[in-house]
Amino acid sequence: MGLFGSFASALLDVLSIVVSLYFKVVAVDIILYWMLHYQIMSVHNKYAEKFMEILKSLTEPAYKILRKKIKPLSGHDISPYILLLILMFIGFFISNFSNGLKY
Repeated sequence: MGLFGSFASALLDVLSIVVSLYFKVVAVDIILYWMLHYQIMSVHNKYAEKFMEILKSLTEPAYKILRKKIKPLSGHDISPYILLLILMFIGFFISNFSNGLKY
């Protein structure tokens, strides 16, 4: 494989982990949104408020970019779901490209 192949493979593995973690952050944000929307959970706890604030700071920049390009569908913001699909695509691409480098 060589030095370049080893470096590229390690870099792709790290990138894959980052994409996977961000996918999970977005998924948790979506789940918490629906739990708050249907009043399964309320945010009257200072720790819950801080957690939601951290999630919002991590996800809102990406949502904002997508909202500029994708308008709400029947009044519903679909940017989180589009972001999940994009992250899945990127994750699959990185995985397949990394596997191609190993052989």
